[in-house]
Amino acid sequence: MCLRCLVVLAWMLAVPASASHTITFKIATIAPDGTGWMLQMREGAERIARRTDGRVKFRFYPGGIMGNDKSVLRKLRIGQLHGGAITGGGLALIDPNTLIYSLPFTFRSEGEVDYARARMDPVLIESLEDAGFVTLGFVEGGFAYLMSGSPLLGMEDLKGRKVWIPEGDRISRGVFEDMNVSPIPLPLPDVLTGLQTGLIDTVGASAIGAIALQWHTRIKYVTDTPLMYLHGALLIDRRAFSKLDTKDQLIVREVMSEIAARLKHETRADDKKARQALQDQGITFVTPSREAVMKLHTSVAGTADRLAEEGVVPLQLLEKLRAHLMDYRRIAGVAP
Repeated sequence: MCLRCLVVLAWMLAVPASASHTITFKIATIAPDGTGWMLQMREGAERIARRTDGRVKFRFYPGGIMGNDKSVLRKLRIGQLHGGAITGGGLALIDPNTLIYSLPFTFRSEGEVDYARARMDPVLIESLEDAGFVTLGFVEGGFAYLMSGSPLLGMEDLKGRKVWIPEGDRISRGVFEDMNVSPIPLPLPDVLTGLQTGLIDTVGASAIGAIALQWHTRIKYVTDTPLMYLHGALLIDRRAFSKLDTKDQLIVREVMSEIAARLKHETRADDKKARQALQDQGITFVTPSREAVMKLHTSVAGTADRLAEEGVVPLQLLEKLRAHLMDYRRIAGVAP
């Protein structure tokens, strides 16, 4: 072997692999810096950096500085970002199959969520992979509840109410329109102003979200039956993720899966505290009758069937989800 080749080979062996193969993932999120979510994400990133000897790093862009889900997805497509914590609405833009978790009045308890997700998450993870994204963990946002200035105990009480829905949310629009309610679409930043001006008087939000966004200052009642399960996912562009070797991919998946599981438990604990905080501030939780709740469920089921026929909601996954929920209710001995 020539002297020059020997010199080059010796140099290559002397340089650590991590020095020449460091990959930094740029990740956007709406979570403000300093929150529990961001603290957990940064801890996960530090663990990954240590276990990969610095080959894999994360750079976070918190607080929505990269824009909403649509903006983040656009920046992902052009390579400005590598991933993001995407909400349920943003996930639907990537893969309509993820809409299955967003159907109102589908889940009645955390037990149902855990049972169904254990069986449905792998399906959605594979579907998102086909759409070009690696799922490092689904993120739970808790249950949203109807909140208003007057008590809402059934479908009849919704008539005449000015109900907010997120812009572009075809499912919520269909659900309320089938109840003869004309919802008012607004982007998230405009909701508080809408409540203050009277443009809207009814919102769907988790207890945590209502406090964080200050919506609780404009409502007096919470209808204490789950309206919708809020979820999102931490995604990384599959092409960027594939640049990691197999060992490092496994480390990233393992660590971030642990973080997502921990965040689920923390979110549930924080939600209980937030519910108590709302009650401490004089907000009243009202419980509809079983008959009123079943009437809501029946109406929404009809809407879901219609949306499935129109291709908005994936029929096959809808049927699978319903089967899992029926199984859980039978095992738990609760009414179907």
